[in-house]
Amino acid sequence: MFGTIPKVLWNELNPADELNRISLRINPLLIQIGEKNILVETGFWDQGGEKFEAMYALDRDETVFRGLSDVGLSPDDIHIVINTHLHFDHAGRNVTLTGDPTFPNARYVVQKQELHDARHAHERSRASYIAAYIEPIADAGLFDEIDGEAEIVPGVSVLPLPGHNLGQQGVVLRSGGETLVYTADLIATTAHVPYPYVMGYDLYPVTCLEMRKKYLPQWFEEGAIICPPHDPQVAFAQLAEAKRGFTLEAVQ
Repeated sequence: MFGTIPKVLWNELNPADELNRISLRINPLLIQIGEKNILVETGFWDQGGEKFEAMYALDRDETVFRGLSDVGLSPDDIHIVINTHLHFDHAGRNVTLTGDPTFPNARYVVQKQELHDARHAHERSRASYIAAYIEPIADAGLFDEIDGEAEIVPGVSVLPLPGHNLGQQGVVLRSGGETLVYTADLIATTAHVPYPYVMGYDLYPVTCLEMRKKYLPQWFEEGAIICPPHDPQVAFAQLAEAKRGFTLEAVQ
């Protein structure tokens, strides 16, 4: 998760267990705006079997379904799903165990580049994509392929954030003079804000660095709320100036 950064440094931020694993989450985001329920990310793939579950030490006690239920919603109530990208930890619950769309009344928004790359993966990216949760959505014609920055509904837009891969997109919500940014894996956790802390999973690390240098100062000036998708403790944060760039400080 921390690429070339020595463990002696990153282990202070997120201590590893005896198998060198760190605590992470996937934090989907529900946006309710106008009469639309928009879900950003669907969650970690759940059809990998016992070995898969053990390898990642997955804890299924909290799911996107429980979160929706807590606010009185079911999968049928979701109008739009935004997949920031199609890796199995972000888009793995796009379909049910029977291969049907999990959110049957929703359109699934993805970058055109990302859908192409997911369906034509190479040796470096292939392990991150699983056809079982991609092809049923494509076959049903439920993907809305976006090419670049676009407004999905008034106040909600997607923003290309390449680096982790070419087709990654973030989500920007603007409402009441405030801004919220779901960063996708450009900023996976609060520990990934320093510019050099680029993940080994990032296929284009220099591009990732360039994206951070472009957008972090902008989001700081806006006072944007930042949503790091994998932080195990912090769902919402704001950027603060630091000696060599920025840090993220939790907000309620």
